[in-house]
Amino acid sequence: MDTSERTEQKAIETTQKEPDSSVIEEEAVYIEPDVDFIIALRKQGGDTLKKCMQCGTCSATCGLSPDTAPFPGKEMAWASWGMKERLLNDPDVWLCYHCNDCSTRCPRGAKPADVLAVVRQESVINNAFPRFFARWINQPQCIPLLLGIPTLLLTLALYFKDSLGEALGMSIPTGDGIIYSYSHVFPHWLLNSFFFFFSALALIVTIIGGVRFWKILDSSVAYRIDKSQPRSLLKSCLKVLGNIITHDDFSTCVASRSRFYSHMCVLFGFGALTFVTIWVITSSINPLAAGDFIYPFNFFSPWKILANIGGVSLLTGVFIMIWERGKENEQIGTGVYFDWAFLFALILVVVTGFATEILHYIRLEPHRHIAYFIHLVFVFTLLMYLPYSKFAHMIYRTIAKVYAEYSGRKVK
Repeated sequence: MDTSERTEQKAIETTQKEPDSSVIEEEAVYIEPDVDFIIALRKQGGDTLKKCMQCGTCSATCGLSPDTAPFPGKEMAWASWGMKERLLNDPDVWLCYHCNDCSTRCPRGAKPADVLAVVRQESVINNAFPRFFARWINQPQCIPLLLGIPTLLLTLALYFKDSLGEALGMSIPTGDGIIYSYSHVFPHWLLNSFFFFFSALALIVTIIGGVRFWKILDSSVAYRIDKSQPRSLLKSCLKVLGNIITHDDFSTCVASRSRFYSHMCVLFGFGALTFVTIWVITSSINPLAAGDFIYPFNFFSPWKILANIGGVSLLTGVFIMIWERGKENEQIGTGVYFDWAFLFALILVVVTGFATEILHYIRLEPHRHIAYFIHLVFVFTLLMYLPYSKFAHMIYRTIAKVYAEYSGRKVK
């Protein structure tokens, strides 16, 4: 038997063996580099990829990387080889928190954290529906179009509000214990209907992307499910939820330890603002909203205080993130457009919200209504583009963490 025959026989025997769930299944891989993908990675922020020499320092450094098939070393190799499908099907890409421990210790300055950030961006685009819309949102030249869409839709809704109100039998609530200061310009029923419709649309699109992503993970060859240790999907979800609330994974970061505090500030702030918003939206049917319900709230209302604290917390978290990116940017990288667009969207939502509040309290007309309109446009931009922006990390990373827990992937 010559060398080629022995090699072929060994390959056959390898494929016939029962896969070991604790290791990556060894198999021959035919690599056909996707040059366009490599160029896209470099253009969007992974330009240091070519410096990687596959030394493995990044994988050894990462406190979250498991002992079996650790990341991000293998992902850097796949990226260098242009293995687009392998990367987009890799759950480990989403287990990285971009803490930059790997980037700060890379002897060649390859910045694996930035490379994986770009891969996650491509993953969101790949799973989004429709995909072209995701590409628009991740291109700076499309900003006028992306802001113009919600501006036009909201303008049309307000222009036809009287006709729609008469057709639907809606009117400004005045005698039922609910008073809205903006009702004559921004009817509460109209805003509720407007945002409910587009939020439901965004939710459907998000679910489609999430289902696609789960199927991709389930077919991934990055690691196999350990069938000898069955796990409950519900328990996996609960464990991941607890991890998200406490942000335990961020405690392993060394280079960017402040990210733990910045993300906690953003999480609390966003949660507080969401809670107050839901309370306002459901005021007419909320049995807990007893007595006269006046909106906007009085400055000393507990709800207004909670919303203001939430807004300050969110802004604080975002500014810490920006400061972190500006500090030692040569060593850890400044991030990509995908990151910055989301950060500025959060800033604009909160700042226009505070501006609206101040102008309302001093009763400056028509400035308070103009500010409120601009605020609503940015809120629409943040929520309706959720399935396509950095905001989608909340969905995809959660799904990846649940799948890692459910599949038996052992993470430190």
